[in-house]
Amino acid sequence: MKDSVFYRKHTLNLGGNILDLAKPKVMGILNVTPDSFYDGGSNVHLDVLLRKAAQMISDGASILDIGGYSSRPGAVAVSEEEELARVIPAIKAICTELPEANISIDTFRAEVAKQAIEAGAKLVNDISGGELDPKMYEILAHYKVPYVMMHMRGTPQNMKDNCNYENIISEMLDYFQNKLHKLHSLGISDIIIDLGFGFAKTREQNFFLLKNLSLFSILGCPVLAGVSRKSMIFKTLGISANEALNGTTALNMVALRNGASILRVHDVKEAMEVVKLNEELGVLNE
Repeated sequence: MKDSVFYRKHTLNLGGNILDLAKPKVMGILNVTPDSFYDGGSNVHLDVLLRKAAQMISDGASILDIGGYSSRPGAVAVSEEEELARVIPAIKAICTELPEANISIDTFRAEVAKQAIEAGAKLVNDISGGELDPKMYEILAHYKVPYVMMHMRGTPQNMKDNCNYENIISEMLDYFQNKLHKLHSLGISDIIIDLGFGFAKTREQNFFLLKNLSLFSILGCPVLAGVSRKSMIFKTLGISANEALNGTTALNMVALRNGASILRVHDVKEAMEVVKLNEELGVLNE
């Protein structure tokens, strides 16, 4: 593995489309679930989903992230069959109507990732970093698609009970370094790091990690920041997720200033404005 202190990857190969991350990009969230914490149920009809996908692309999203399994704290688990029934028709519809879209599949299940890639997804976004399905890395090695590797402990059902760290940054760096070594040994090179804000972290730990996000650049991978409308915002401000756009915008700027290459958001237009303003400030994403 290259010495990541001196090298940082700035591109992703999305089905032959090279995405340059020297300028930060925006990933739009499209949940096709009835129970996601913010937009649950709003995209379950394909016509609505397609309109929203088209709007996100028009607003500047470089990637659309399709998820069929709610990972909010305490979420009810769904079967693999149900997850597939939610995401595969959505991916096929978007590929047909919006062939220019770069689709990401948000799943921790290898079979869902496999079928999603075959349906047209170009990236896998795994909240478990391969922990919840040992076959995930085999799928990645076979299909050679980029991989968002998130840090989480436990499962969405019990992650609230797994927030005890002696040194959260060093433990997370070890977690990522060990997985990067394995992924690189399998020939997987397009890897994005996601710190997993809200996943097995307290509100205070989330802010500590955001403040120190730049430390993770030592891993040599682009960093994705996903704080959109999360409880670290609305619980701090004493508001609801529906009212958390302004707080999201504020923290997205902090993420960019600390080196994030991708913002994963519900609100693409506003995130693109943050990217543009950050660019005017002259912040180099290195």
